Amino acid sequence: MNHANYESPVTVALRIGVAPEHPCSYLPGRTAREEVSIDPQIDAALYRHMMDHGFRRSSDYFYRPICEGCRECVPIRVPVERFRPSRSQRRVWRRNADLTCAIGEPQVTDEKQRILESYLRAQHGAREVDSPAEFIANLYRSPIETIEMVYRIGRRIVGAGLVDICPGALSSVYFYFDPAFTRRSPGVYSALREIEACRRGGLPYWYLGFYVRDCRTMNYKAQYRPYELLGPDGAWRAGDDATAPDSGAR
Repeated sequence: MNHANYESPVTVALRIGVAPEHPCSYLPGRTAREEVSIDPQIDAALYRHMMDHGFRRSSDYFYRPICEGCRECVPIRVPVERFRPSRSQRRVWRRNADLTCAIGEPQVTDEKQRILESYLRAQHGAREVDSPAEFIANLYRSPIETIEMVYRIGRRIVGAGLVDICPGALSSVYFYFDPAFTRRSPGVYSALREIEACRRGGLPYWYLGFYVRDCRTMNYKAQYRPYELLGPDGAWRAGDDATAPDSGAR
């Protein structure tokens, strides 16, 4: 999919704008630009089609990269019925057998806000988190049906994941966790639980957003195998299983 030139019935029907160029969040020294849409008519069915044309949701706007001369952000998804957990992923599943998972409507709480702030500092090296209240408010705002999967040990929250429900698919939006539980690999466990939720719901695909080969925080997604990548022609194709080692990290 040549983002600069590719047009489809989906994009024609939407009100699309182009965001200003800005430093790339994934690859140092590069700039990025996105097509964006903030359209109240976008629902879960339309969003599923948009994901199949390279879009991703953040809060109440939808975007896809259109970076000049770069196509490193590649949409990735997992065909649920063919997914087989690796040895390390099975170990993570067993390690977290004592966790409970409550699935329901997303809810902002003071406890979650504290966990998110700690997570951002620990995972992204931020000394200070600008307006965590605003960040979590944006994170929890969604124009389509979204569920929250909250993981606990006893009454204490280990982590929480937001997941969009689309026809035939779940789309992982964001997961954060208490850094005190890092040794449990809660991100891996949440991914496995989301895949299992797809399987139980009869949903054939789990969408992970963008895979970026040379970005450590984005290339872990190729550890969930087999996976499919969206090609330049707009078709999904089997990915290279050797793209990422099985480190068990997320």
